[in-house]
Amino acid sequence: MNTIAMIAAMGEDRALGKDNDLLWHLPDDFKRFKNLTSGHKIIMGRKTFESFPKPLPNRFHIVVTRDKDYKIPYKDCTTVHSVEEAIDLVKEDKLSFIIGGGEIYKQGEKFTNKLELTLIHATFPNADTFFPKIDESIWKLTTEEYHPKDAKHKFDFTYLTYVRQ
Repeated sequence: MNTIAMIAAMGEDRALGKDNDLLWHLPDDFKRFKNLTSGHKIIMGRKTFESFPKPLPNRFHIVVTRDKDYKIPYKDCTTVHSVEEAIDLVKEDKLSFIIGGGEIYKQGEKFTNKLELTLIHATFPNADTFFPKIDESIWKLTTEEYHPKDAKHKFDFTYLTYVRQ
């Protein structure tokens, strides 16, 4: 079966970030993101792609942009002009990920059958990008793992995995 998972870290208010950047630094969440997405295709919007200093290693990047002239000078990257086109490029893959941003999550949810979320136990009133509301009649929580704040992590957070019912 083909699994398309959305992966995100968000605040309790569903905040994802501000000015194309994260509002927190959680090293263990970065490790989890890397472990889950390595070796797979990742779908993202142009602004999310441009927030990286360079493409993420060991992943094939599918960048959604309305700009027909947008070019990426890296191998392991391609551009498409709709989420539907991106989904078409992963339909034969066992597992692929939608990694953001907010608009791409909104458009991609209907194609998704799994959510890998990190819920940060804080709110971020200055955020300008948000994860879609999770409809519990569609999504079933299957695993959760709590991580308390510590010397490296300013916030408590919980890893949540949902599957489409």
